[in-house]
Amino acid sequence: MLGLASVAGPLLGGLLVDADVFGLGWRTIFWVNVPVAAVGLVLGVRFLPESNAAGRAPLDLPGAALAAAAAVCVLLPLAQGHAQGRPWWGFVLLALSVPATALFLRRERRLVARGGQPVLDPGLLRVRAFSSGLAASALFFGAIGSFFLLLSLYLQYGTGRSALEAGLVILPYAAGSVLTSGAGVQLAARAGRLLLVTGSLVLAVSQLLLLLVVRDGAAPSYGQLALPLFIGGLGLGLTSPSLVDVVLTGVPARDAGAAGGVLTTVGQIGNAIGVAALGVGSFTALDTASAAGAPPLTAYADAFSCVLPWQIACYVVAAALMLLLPKHTDAPGGGPDASGGGPATVSDAGR
Repeated sequence: MLGLASVAGPLLGGLLVDADVFGLGWRTIFWVNVPVAAVGLVLGVRFLPESNAAGRAPLDLPGAALAAAAAVCVLLPLAQGHAQGRPWWGFVLLALSVPATALFLRRERRLVARGGQPVLDPGLLRVRAFSSGLAASALFFGAIGSFFLLLSLYLQYGTGRSALEAGLVILPYAAGSVLTSGAGVQLAARAGRLLLVTGSLVLAVSQLLLLLVVRDGAAPSYGQLALPLFIGGLGLGLTSPSLVDVVLTGVPARDAGAAGGVLTTVGQIGNAIGVAALGVGSFTALDTASAAGAPPLTAYADAFSCVLPWQIACYVVAAALMLLLPKHTDAPGGGPDASGGGPATVSDAGR
């Protein structure tokens, strides 16, 4: 389903931008969320089974607010700092992210000690599979998020393709993802972390091949772009669908729900940080090349080329962190043990 979505998204987005509905240009892509959300609500009410906990616990709103504040302190300066000329308030916010994170963790520890249900149990960070999984997820999705943004800019403003043509260029990536995603989920039970490591390294290889194409200097043809993008899709299909399952295998069963939510959130935050941080590097290189009088193709190729090695590094480091994850998804930790016993404890999973 993720593969099909990755096919439909760029194509539909390109069609909407080119159609310029009601003169809104690219802004119409946000309206796609309205009918999708409406259909999702109807289907959810109709088909999703209801679930109820044995008891009720108050929402950890202060913890959620502190976590959000820490994230904003990091993301806002990265996202807006370059455009604003790196103002003083950006450095202040980055500095404030440290005490905000410390306050968040302190509150969560106290809430756990009182028997409450926190947004994040800090004890989970001592579980090797979870902490390494968080770091790997942030790096992995940070590289992916920045890649698609900067690739789209290069294709449209550098090579002169339309929004729809840029969407068509991404089709081989989606096709590769569709081919390996189903097999990846089935292999995860036996391959586990090896599957994730392989997928992340395949993505690194695809970025390296794309770097060679972009650095060539000429406007690449569809065929030249298709091969590295197809290989990248193969790597994404091996890794993305199984990452959460493999990480949660090493987490105590009673904490799996909270851990899954935190893991997904960290992946989204990593995506945003990747877009912001690597985007700054790309736009800085673009400004330098443009100021030197480089034509658009050269300027955008330079900007894209300067971040591709960083994305490769993200995939390689993520692969190294994935070596700390469980070997396969039927390992003890994430559920009842092989003898049918109860869930593991945090200390059990840590060992």
